[in-house]
Order: sequence, then structure tokens, then C-alpha cells
Amino acid sequence: MEQRLTEEKVFKDPVHNYIHVQDPIIWQLINTPEFQRLRRIRQLGTSYLTFHGAEHSRFSHSLGVYEITRKIISQFERSHYSDWPKEEKIVALCAALLHDLGHGPFSHSIEEAFDMNHEDWTCRIIMGDTEVGAILRRYAPDFPEKIASVIQKTYEKPIVVNLVTSPLDADRMDYLLRDAYFTGVNYGTIDLDRILRMLRPYHGRIVVKESGMHAVEDYLMSRYQMYWQIYFHPVTRSSEIILRQIFKRAKTLVQQGFNFRFMLDPLPQLFEGELAVHEYLQLDEALIQTAFMQWRKEDDTVLSELCERFMDRRLYKYVEVEQIDVETIEEMREAFAKAGLNPEYDLEIDFPTDLPYDVFRPNESTDKQILLLDRQDQLHELSEVSDIVRSISGIHRGKHHLYYPQNKVDTILHELPSHLRPYFS
Repeated sequence: MEQRLTEEKVFKDPVHNYIHVQDPIIWQLINTPEFQRLRRIRQLGTSYLTFHGAEHSRFSHSLGVYEITRKIISQFERSHYSDWPKEEKIVALCAALLHDLGHGPFSHSIEEAFDMNHEDWTCRIIMGDTEVGAILRRYAPDFPEKIASVIQKTYEKPIVVNLVTSPLDADRMDYLLRDAYFTGVNYGTIDLDRILRMLRPYHGRIVVKESGMHAVEDYLMSRYQMYWQIYFHPVTRSSEIILRQIFKRAKTLVQQGFNFRFMLDPLPQLFEGELAVHEYLQLDEALIQTAFMQWRKEDDTVLSELCERFMDRRLYKYVEVEQIDVETIEEMREAFAKAGLNPEYDLEIDFPTDLPYDVFRPNESTDKQILLLDRQDQLHELSEVSDIVRSISGIHRGKHHLYYPQNKVDTILHELPSHLRPYFS
């Protein structure tokens, strides 16, 4: 029997106006230390160094994903759709709330630096000896495994996975709206209410009523624009590069037995790749930035300079190049080294790409498709019907960017071969 709170709890939210909590288990999960930690993890990593308003957290985003999922399920229940399994409501709500529980400081940057996956950590936290795990086990002994399988996309009922992870899921809809709001741009302002009204449970998955196609087109165009204007912004990429270099240098020094003046647990375990769940949960951005502040005083000049650059926002300059071959890059590295720079840290080549929407392919599974339901109850893959989606489908867009510390390169520019100087002047 479904339990309800004696009094509904609400969060005031700038994106959804109010977030409603009616189920005791959701309220209990929100108040765990593991979930509260997400207040100390920024949603957009280092984007705050580019867009000063982007200070919002994984906590607020996770609440938003929960709220969108709750609205979708409420609509299904009001409309009495027989294809929606009512008994899966709490599974879907818990998975939506907890889907980002395993994110680390600066999110994807730390994952790249240490070859980690936040979904793996999410599942370890959910199924581990944590308050979140205890609450889920009190609800049902196998509940942690159920929630983890939704995160891992292996849950026995794909319709639940669709709500949290799919090309048109609650996660993407919230982060587009939330990230647009806090960065101050208009690209992500999708018609959420229209999209939600057009969603239907159909034969074990979520589909879109055909009359909602234009709202979905707008959603995909918004996603396309947000990636290139916000998520792949070259200044943000510069800050991410420096952040990864700090982690790389610190990890190298730990492996070399360097005697740090300042080191906080669990950073040694992080650098050695031996983090337990309780140690991972100690990681937040306050701890990382405290370390960076102190590492500015370390005897290793590479580490101290990188930390100064990150903390004081003295980012690398970037230049955009249409094409650059491997031989030219290697020649640049050799020229940098000959001139006394460290090409491992003083030169970076970046090439961001994104695929806005995967075009239907005969051998591809339908979990990567957005399906439209027509009046004859026939399904059509979106790009088969939409000229707009077809025009952006399959596009891999992006240009190479060279990143380097301008103050250092300016001092050795005259030493570089003449045909390389135009790249840095």
C-alpha cells in the first residue's frame, strides 16, 4: 500500500516553481548525507568560470529530475493509461532522484582524469553501507538492486528506464531548462508542459503523440545549441584542461613519492585509485579547492602554477584551427621542449564533438530513438517524419582548438620555426 506524508513537502524552485514531495521514502532520501553532499557539487563543473551565474548544484538538478518524473507519472495516472505499470511509481521516482548521486567534484572533469564513471559510483553508493542504502532496504530488501538496475539501464521494465535515461528523458529536460536559466541564455527554454502532455506509455516504453512533434523538434534544437554555446564553450574547455592537468600532475607526484606540504584525505586514495565508498563521499568541490589553494605553495612549480591559474582564473589562451595533422602537433611539442617549455602541460589540442540526435538505423536498438505515435496507433522514428531533426541528425560538428599559456609562449615565440608562429600569434 502506497504511503503518503501527513503533510506534503515543497521546495521553491526557480525552474519548476515548486517541487512537491508526497512520499516518505523520497523525503528520507533527500535528507541523507549522501544526497545532501550534492549541494557541494556544481552541476556545470567549471562553467562558472565562463558564465558567472552557473553556480547551481547537482542537488537542485536531481530534485528537478524527480519533479519532472513525478509530473509525467501523475499525468499517466490521471489519464488511466493501461500501459503504465502503477506499481513502478516509487522505483521511477527514487531512480530519478538518485540518478546523479555518484557525481564527483567538477563532475565530468574528474571522471576523465581518473577514468571513473559516476553511474558506477551511484550504484555503489545505492547498494553500499550508506544511509541511502539503508532507507531503500527498509522499503524492500531488493530495492537497492532495483534502483541500481534502472541507473544501469538493465531494469526488467524498460518503460521505467525511459523516464530517467533516454533521448527524451526527465534528466535532459531538467538540465536544459536549469542550465539555460543559470547561464542566462535562451537556448534551453523548451516548452516543457507541452512535451509532458504529449508523452504516452505504449507497449512498454515512452513515446510521443504525433501532435507533439514540433515541441520535441524545439527540444532537440535547444540541446544542439546548448552543447555548442554552453557545454563546449572554448573558455570552459580551457578551465577543464587546466583542472585535468592539476589532477594529472598531483597523481604523478604521488606516484613519485613527492613530499607534499599539504594533503587531505581521501586525496592520496584518489590518486592511488583505491577509494572506498565512504572515502569517495568525502570528495566535494570545497575539499578540492582547499587543496588547490594550498598547492599554490608547493615546491613543484608545475603544480603550483597550474593551481594558481585555476584559482585566479588565468586560463590558457586558445586559437581555433580548421585542420591540424599529427605531424604538426608533434613538431610543436618538440619546438616547445627545445625552447624550455613543458609540452605535456603547456600545449593541449582539443576537438569537441557532439551528436545531437542518433538517426534511425535498421540494426540499432529503439532505446536510442524518439518514437512518434500517430492517430492509427502506428510508431514512426522522429527523423523519418521531421525535416528539422533529419537536417541535424548525424552531424559531428567541431573545430580543433590549441590551448597554451600565452605569457610563456610569448617569451619563446621567436624561437619557434617560422611556419609554426602563426598558430600562436
